[in-house]
Amino acid sequence: MIKRPIGIFDSGLGGLSVVSEFKKVFKNKRYIYFGDTARVPYGSKSVETIKRFALQDCRFLLSKDVAAIIVACGTVSANAIEELQKNFAVPIVGVVEPTANKAVEIAMNGNGRIAVLGTAATIKSGAYEKAIKKLDDKIDVFSVACPLFVPLVENGYIDKPATSMIAREYLEDLAKKNVDAVILGCTHYPILSKVIGEVFGESVLVNSGKEAADYAYALLEEKEVEDGEGEYYVSDEPHGFSETANVLLGEDISSCIRRVNIEEF
Repeated sequence: MIKRPIGIFDSGLGGLSVVSEFKKVFKNKRYIYFGDTARVPYGSKSVETIKRFALQDCRFLLSKDVAAIIVACGTVSANAIEELQKNFAVPIVGVVEPTANKAVEIAMNGNGRIAVLGTAATIKSGAYEKAIKKLDDKIDVFSVACPLFVPLVENGYIDKPATSMIAREYLEDLAKKNVDAVILGCTHYPILSKVIGEVFGESVLVNSGKEAADYAYALLEEKEVEDGEGEYYVSDEPHGFSETANVLLGEDISSCIRRVNIEEF
């Protein structure tokens, strides 16, 4: 059996929340991460553009001979996962299904209410609501687009007064709904757990990165994954990515980041 690495991609920094969880379950396993920092955010793009970008991202990772791909992007998972699964032979895991499963499990033991936070494209797709209703059509779903969260994370505004103010503006009315679970439907959003938790309480937050990593671990044979270190690729100047990534991952990955021209794929 030939062991190969796992591929992980996101529109930018957000997928590092998946990397962090991946490293907890796939201990010492090799992964290749791609952040499309030149074209972030995906959440404001058309569905056609999201699909085109996602296909390029997957082709890049497959050029690295990955065994499977974790789509660490809520927008792509909501709008293009079937397109990717149709076009590529390796297992491709998104964040929507595993995260919806966890939220429904929580809501069934509570008031039957779930909040979904996501990018404009994710909320417009209705993917989370469909996944939730498929599991239990009696659950009430409240969805809110939070488009400024992604640029805040990408620019390092993770724990700033301005970020807290914007979070309250987006979420205070939703907090009155007495929801059991709050789906962080973009993988950038777990990075803002502290400020989002100030509105809802952190105990109700459902981390899409954690659920995707756990699902991938259950799906894939660990013995098929190559041992080794992570590699990081971005589509724009690595410096800004490196600074924030070092903080988020708690280690200096500056020497492991390389720039790639994603348009070639």
